[in-house]
Amino acid sequence: MDSLLVYSPLYRTFSYGQGHPLRPTRLYLTHVLMGAYGLLTGPGIRVLQPKVASEEDLERVHSRAYIDALERANSGEPFSSAFNWGLGFGDNPIFPGVWDWSRIVAGGSLLALEEVAEGRSAVAFHTGGGFHHAHRSRAAGFCYLNDLAIAMARQAEAGRRILYLDIDAHHGDGVQETFYRSDRVLTISIHESPVYLFPGTGYVDELGEGEGQGYSVNVPLTRGASDTVFIRAFEEVVPPLARFFDPDLVVIQLGVDTMTNDPLAHQKYTTRSLTHVLGRVMEIFGSGIMAAGGGGYEMDTVARCWTLAWGILAGRDLPEELPTLYLEERAKYGATGAGLLTLRDPEPEPPPDQALAEKHLDETLKFLRHNGAIR
Repeated sequence: MDSLLVYSPLYRTFSYGQGHPLRPTRLYLTHVLMGAYGLLTGPGIRVLQPKVASEEDLERVHSRAYIDALERANSGEPFSSAFNWGLGFGDNPIFPGVWDWSRIVAGGSLLALEEVAEGRSAVAFHTGGGFHHAHRSRAAGFCYLNDLAIAMARQAEAGRRILYLDIDAHHGDGVQETFYRSDRVLTISIHESPVYLFPGTGYVDELGEGEGQGYSVNVPLTRGASDTVFIRAFEEVVPPLARFFDPDLVVIQLGVDTMTNDPLAHQKYTTRSLTHVLGRVMEIFGSGIMAAGGGGYEMDTVARCWTLAWGILAGRDLPEELPTLYLEERAKYGATGAGLLTLRDPEPEPPPDQALAEKHLDETLKFLRHNGAIR
């Protein structure tokens, strides 16, 4: 089986507006860097463009009334009831094509997970996906349609069991909400504590309800946590739960707003965390894996991290030096400091003090064990 990358050149034609943190250009620059490394062609690699998601697929997760409101927003013109749906706020502007954009993104994740589920690809990566904050009837946190929940809902309806791992700095509240009462999807989110960060959910005691009791696992880390704490959290929680749950499919949200220089979060990760997670997931599962993008608001960091991720998923070793083609393209968008960039981050010196973060993690793990969420 091959490795599938899902990407649409249409992504860069949309804009949330000047000054908005989420810039679809980051997806284009990531694609440029992947191409410069030779990761878009060759044996075992496929690249597919998504089609828009059907409304039938959207209605597995979102209300009909909200879908109608989002479609109405496609003109880019505000309307009187928009705020009722979370539309038109600073985070979730109404912009021309917002409905088109959201349906293409949802279609990309549907395609990626379908290809993996049907065995046509061992792994798939949809860089444009990962909008985990969208709720049933409300946009939130830059997210209009919850592409990951939509894709997983289709596969869960077909009887498949799915492990969802979210490593974004922000808790994946919309995905958790969708499957909070289901035992078909085990959601695991390792994120910055909601005490400090949007969306204010993802506390350790959010364990699911009804049939979903114990199928929602949250590991909030204190602000300033670094690689050592994150990797320990991952190892204590994910491998044992993966063995217990024995999923048919694995979906990973690879938000990189956890990295040290991200402007919207406070964690101190490096690419070491990303490579550890993907290396271990590939080691444990080997196939049936779909990855998606997510947060990340420093464009070079996004491009480097997701290119590195795609290299791991596709089984390619990549040199540290960034290709000239990418450096020239990024310069067109006003980026500077190219001489300081390598594909992987250097080890931080000195490493940050992690005593408080380790203590907080100890308490979280103790709670999860006491409540039977991990063993």
